Amino acid sequence: MLYLLVGALLVASLILAARRGSGPEGGAEALVRARQALTQLQANLLSPEVIERFSSSDDYEFVASAAPAAANTFFRRERKKIMLAWIGQIRQQVHSLLHFHLGAARFYTRSNFWSEVSLAMDFVRLLLACRVLQVLVYFGGPLVAPRLVTATATAGLRICEITENALAFLTAPDPPIERSIAS
Repeated sequence: MLYLLVGALLVASLILAARRGSGPEGGAEALVRARQALTQLQANLLSPEVIERFSSSDDYEFVASAAPAAANTFFRRERKKIMLAWIGQIRQQVHSLLHFHLGAARFYTRSNFWSEVSLAMDFVRLLLACRVLQVLVYFGGPLVAPRLVTATATAGLRICEITENALAFLTAPDPPIERSIAS
């Protein structure tokens, strides 16, 4: 009896796995979410201006030299909250892209096993870097790891590039321009 129950569970799980793997998860909704996450990462979270601003100590030096100690403490505390929120947003958008790649990307791109393994490692490194950065900022403040901020941004941009290539089929190419030789 126990063997029949285990066998039935195995057959049911195989059927569910076969049905689940037959097409992209989420369909058009997954593509839209992936495009939104990609745009959010590229335009707002990983832009060079934002990275430069978070890595720069200019604001801290100015506030330390021009403001009272209480204002300096308040500024550092608020900047820390902003940096933690920024890292949280990056993690959220990266998770969205990860779900796209796990559920739908393989149906829309022609990637081999090793490129998928490489991409998975990129996701792991980026999410790990975000977590380490969160801990460092939480305990040490926003300026504690400027190199890690840059490394995190670089890994994020690599994932954005790969995702953009995976979503390239969503954008229609520009129509050819017809030119007339007659003047």
